[in-house]
Amino acid sequence: MTETVEFPWGPAAATGVGSMPGQDARETARIVTGSLEGPTHLPFLPELPARGPGADLIGRTAGLLAELFARLEPSGWRIGDRPGRDTRRARAWLREDLDALEEFTQGYEGPLKVSAVGPWTLAAALERRNGEAMLGDPGARRDLAESLAEGLRGHLAEVRRRVPGARVVLQLDEPSLTAVLTGRVPTASGYRRHEPVDRALVEETLRAVVAVAGGDPVVVHSCAPRVPFGLLARAGATAVSFDFGLLTESEDEAIGEAVEGGLALFAGVVPAGGQGAAPGEAALSDPAGTVGGVRSLWRRLGLSPGLLAQAVTVTPACGLAGASPAYARAALTHCVRAARSLADNPE
Repeated sequence: MTETVEFPWGPAAATGVGSMPGQDARETARIVTGSLEGPTHLPFLPELPARGPGADLIGRTAGLLAELFARLEPSGWRIGDRPGRDTRRARAWLREDLDALEEFTQGYEGPLKVSAVGPWTLAAALERRNGEAMLGDPGARRDLAESLAEGLRGHLAEVRRRVPGARVVLQLDEPSLTAVLTGRVPTASGYRRHEPVDRALVEETLRAVVAVAGGDPVVVHSCAPRVPFGLLARAGATAVSFDFGLLTESEDEAIGEAVEGGLALFAGVVPAGGQGAAPGEAALSDPAGTVGGVRSLWRRLGLSPGLLAQAVTVTPACGLAGASPAYARAALTHCVRAARSLADNPE
């Protein structure tokens, strides 16, 4: 990667992962677009899982599928024969979210991020009619990936229609990807694990879904350990979004090679706050300290300090759905301040 690299978001950028607390789509859209104002930042379409089934990320993405339908069972989301109330609810929540986003992006020109579950995490989460994950059936997971790709084409077109000045950035959420690759996804009984999926097939499937963005940027997000940076870069990802606190120095080489090949990093360094709790004001009082680990990584990789603010976008460690509304807003604001600190003092 050269120091002249440019991404649709500017240097010293900040963004969120996707989920937010609460149930008010208009208020959340107002907070997100207001917190991430400015030519360099990356506003996003929020997800509000507290509203219930269909507003969660799996249900929301299931509602996007083309010619495949899912219903909610006690064990989770399961493929069905026809669209039912769960599908209708998921689509209604998404329309409400898009309406709110459209209202607060009038005249907006710049990057805009939308999220959906990626094909491998979706295959691990969605059940076939027999209750087993679609992951265990090669034909089922192939059909699922094709349905997801077609549904995403329509979704991206709708976002571009509603916000015509936006360059849409697609985020694929793949928290189960490492488990898929390493054979750690449990079967329905919980006594066994699904076989690891061949890395070449994983990469090929991801590449096909990435292609639906039509050349616009694609971010792949995982808040799990051992994110396969190299595989994602080869699959066509523009950036990888991850929980920075889960990195180990053993991953330095893979990250360095990916960055030098042009991959951007969305570094999750701001505490997300879970189980309804906030980490406290101290966690958001030192923007420079928040990104200190990123600077250390850069030094270990031997990369140019001048590239740091261009290649790294600051995010929360994961989604903010488990935080309080006040903390979620403060966390996004802190991401902006930490990103500015990274640009002002890259060394």
